[in-house]
Amino acid sequence: MDNLASPAAIQKRIWDGRIPLEIVLAPSQSRCYDQTDPYIVSFPRVCYLPSLLPKLRAFFSPYLIEPGSQHHDGWFAFEGVPLKWHYPIGLLFDLYAGADPATKTGFGSDDSQESGSSFPWRLTVHFSDWPVEDLVQLDANGIVMNDAFINSVKEADFLRNGTAKGIMSLSKEDSSGLWKAVEDVDLPSFQRISNILLPPPSQPFRNVPIRIFLPLLPDEESGSLKVVQSPLPPLMQALSVHSSQSISSRSSPSTQPQTIGGVLHTLLPNLFPSRRTPVLAKPVLHGAVLPMSAPIEEIVRSSAYGDGWAYVVVRMMG
Repeated sequence: MDNLASPAAIQKRIWDGRIPLEIVLAPSQSRCYDQTDPYIVSFPRVCYLPSLLPKLRAFFSPYLIEPGSQHHDGWFAFEGVPLKWHYPIGLLFDLYAGADPATKTGFGSDDSQESGSSFPWRLTVHFSDWPVEDLVQLDANGIVMNDAFINSVKEADFLRNGTAKGIMSLSKEDSSGLWKAVEDVDLPSFQRISNILLPPPSQPFRNVPIRIFLPLLPDEESGSLKVVQSPLPPLMQALSVHSSQSISSRSSPSTQPQTIGGVLHTLLPNLFPSRRTPVLAKPVLHGAVLPMSAPIEEIVRSSAYGDGWAYVVVRMMG
């Protein structure tokens, strides 16, 4: 069934994905210490945590020790680690929650993609003591959040096309509409604008916007994330060599799609000694294990986040 899914169907499935959250107020900022009622919500995977701050500020206002704090003073932590607000929550969950990723069989079921994990995901929200060394301060009007998103879109656009003229030439309405479509989880509006930026299927990307996040070791700096990024052309040269012929008898060079397994083997050979089979680690995107044979351009066309990037999390096996 997975093989028959169209890119549009996969994208819709991703945009429909949600993560149950239990958000508690930091005890040090609550009049009730750790007895404050939690805020429960099912939050879209493609969205960003700051979108919740106005509702959270209103919900926790009776309990705040500092009643003068504003919603944009809010920041989130998981087990004491400040969460990068410019990453979509789906990526943050894949990085930190420790949930078992869905297999190819489970991904298409009606159950949550993270069905093997304990839910809801418990986060802590703070409305003071901003971690200035880890996070850029937000603003009251959401301009910082919007700018961070658009800058990420520009980076992806430049990699895909070799120029950022696409995003730069968008009308002001479409530029702001792209971010609003992600905030509202409005897939039809998003697709209308995104299709202006994407090369047609008949025209390959120049490079494929993929970022690979490496696993964190327990003794590493809590807020650090190790990210691997490199120009990744969607096609690679392939030389076919007949086993009974000498090297001088090679056939003409041809191209073949570059796969996620090939990319991981090239960039992280110690973790991925095989191009075809996960041995020590596995690539996870949107809570599901990616097939090693998946072409990287197809991954991005169907499964990129709203900013145009595919954020692949490396999870250790065993």
